[in-house]
Amino acid sequence: MRDTLVLNASFEPLSTVTLNRAVVLVLQDKAVVEQAHPELRMRGAAVDIPAPRVIRLCQYVRVPFRRRAPWSRRGVLVRDRHRCAYCGRRATTVDHVVPRSHGGQDTWLNTVASCAEDNHRKANRTPEQAGMPLLRRPFEPTPADAMLLALGTEEYDALPEWLASAAA
Repeated sequence: MRDTLVLNASFEPLSTVTLNRAVVLVLQDKAVVEQAHPELRMRGAAVDIPAPRVIRLCQYVRVPFRRRAPWSRRGVLVRDRHRCAYCGRRATTVDHVVPRSHGGQDTWLNTVASCAEDNHRKANRTPEQAGMPLLRRPFEPTPADAMLLALGTEEYDALPEWLASAAA
């Protein structure tokens, strides 16, 4: 599934949409292509355009101010790039730094991506109690960071340098 990043007319990241939705926005002259996939093209009976990776809306859309990115299990995995915070291998679960049974909450600063083995080994303890130091500290991404990270590693690495550096 290829997602396309949608920028506001002021170049602020707004959301991601499917490739088909992005093409429809471009064909309806509601958006322009800022960056296209190098090898992909969208072809139809009367249309042949490059597949958009980043589009920009032609008219500014006012968006209510959102201070925080909403927490989700998927968001934690994406934030940590599917890498275990304890060993660095592929992560498939989310672990609570302070276990829920000890009052830990579902928050950005209390959850990390973890492989199933380390999650099971840590069990109902803090990392200090289990002797399992974190490789990196959890952090709370901004809403724009969360959206750019959701594009995936390959897509994120292919973004224009000025846009990728805004989320780093």
